[in-house]
Amino acid sequence: MLLGAHVSPAGGPANAVGRGVDLGCTAIQIFNQSPRMWRGRLYGDEEVAAYHEAFDASPVDALVIHAVYLINCASDDPEIRDKSLAALTLALRAGDQLGARGVVLHAGSAKTGDVGEAIARAGEVIKEALAESESCPLHLENTAGTGGTLGRSFAELAALIDAGGGGKRLGMCLDSCHLYATGYDVRTPESLDGVLEECEREVGLDRLGSLHVNDSVTALGSNRDRHAPLGEGEIGEDGIATFLSDPRFQDLPVIFEGPGFGGKQAERRDMEAMERLREQGLAARG
Repeated sequence: MLLGAHVSPAGGPANAVGRGVDLGCTAIQIFNQSPRMWRGRLYGDEEVAAYHEAFDASPVDALVIHAVYLINCASDDPEIRDKSLAALTLALRAGDQLGARGVVLHAGSAKTGDVGEAIARAGEVIKEALAESESCPLHLENTAGTGGTLGRSFAELAALIDAGGGGKRLGMCLDSCHLYATGYDVRTPESLDGVLEECEREVGLDRLGSLHVNDSVTALGSNRDRHAPLGEGEIGEDGIATFLSDPRFQDLPVIFEGPGFGGKQAERRDMEAMERLREQGLAARG
């Protein structure tokens, strides 16, 4: 398992590698542009070369790019649709440049409209973005279910993948906090087995490309996305240890985002907590 954190790419993506190394990461996640602005760009040749040089010389084995929050592939507003398509395509092309394991995407929101129609609209944008980029995978993230967000269940993730063309580049990123917020209990090996069995039936675990490990401030089924420090929330130490030690997650990049994601940066103690809880979970499984 590749344990890591969301880090800043300020000054260029090579600096993100250095920040990950300082934290003790073997995987990192970055935004390819400001998460709260539409304006973006591709990396220059020198930035790309410097990134690959830093990456190849480091213990970091996986990069994940998180697409910007503004994207709503399901919007029925033509302007938002076009901006979402452009931003998603840019993120996938950045992933091509940097050899990312995938781009993680919140597909969008149905708000008060028909969910099926929203999924169909999102699928069209996803298909176009994939067609306008080369090979970087796209990982659709499950959501906490607030505000009509799509991907609240494995059935919705499967529908989004189908609407997006169902190709091999389409996968998923599972977030422990979001799973818990939508009623999926991940706190024990037995309950997590049930969750992953449903995921296998509805989507297929071969689609699983990355993970977010976050604890939850709010209760099971709350539909609220509020992160707690690892082991200090409702999922708790034993639950996080269970999630981090599941053998089906072996070799995947597992990213800690942390409280105030997008604000407070991960610290080395967060990485140390991940490593400790993974070892605790492995010991408990025997």
